[in-house]
Amino acid sequence: MSQDNATAQAEALAADDRLIVGLDVPDRAAAERMVDLLGDSVSFYKIGFQLALAGGLPLVQDLSRAGKKVFLDMKLLDIANTVEKGVDSAIGLGASMLTVHAYPQVMRAAAKASAGSGVTILAVTVLTSMNQSDLNEAGYDVPLAELVRRRAAQAKACGVGGIVASAAEAGAIRAAVGPDMAIVTPGIRPGFASADDQKRIVTPADALAAGASHLVVARPILNAPDPRRAADLIRAEMSGIPAR
Repeated sequence: MSQDNATAQAEALAADDRLIVGLDVPDRAAAERMVDLLGDSVSFYKIGFQLALAGGLPLVQDLSRAGKKVFLDMKLLDIANTVEKGVDSAIGLGASMLTVHAYPQVMRAAAKASAGSGVTILAVTVLTSMNQSDLNEAGYDVPLAELVRRRAAQAKACGVGGIVASAAEAGAIRAAVGPDMAIVTPGIRPGFASADDQKRIVTPADALAAGASHLVVARPILNAPDPRRAADLIRAEMSGIPAR
């Protein structure tokens, strides 16, 4: 990527677009209350299993029509035909991003289905709630960092648009995949928030400096006494760091 293109990318990815608030709430009504409360402080939301299975999928369309972006975190993993149909459905809902698990067959199917749609397919490498002992228990005899790098390289080869990984691995992934792919990092915890159940966490500033393009933040905003102020504080921390 040329210096001019890199500068354009950094300018295009303002803090408003790089902060993704996870709507990890029990139902659509709670999600709508949070969106109203956050107002113009947040333009990008994540909808995952909890909300999607509680009547939240139509909210993807509503948010999109209202000018917001939606990261649909469904972590698709199935046969290629089913994955393709799932991606088609996400496109119809107006999602901007959609997750699949980083298995080559799945990634190739998702990349094929999303071609030309504007939806960014994100491959999930290793969940941020997992550490090396969790991988060993699941039967993986490979170092966590190596598994993440391997899956990131496969994602690039399969043609997906980005990676979901811990910010702790963002630097190594950025070095492996280059400047053009999105690196979306959950498990972000600003200084005012607790770690909760995340085992591989990084601050917003450190995540961006390492090479992340987007940060997913849920509980530090949702559980804050003043969620809008919490979002504004995180955006302020992010705003001085250019996209990589």
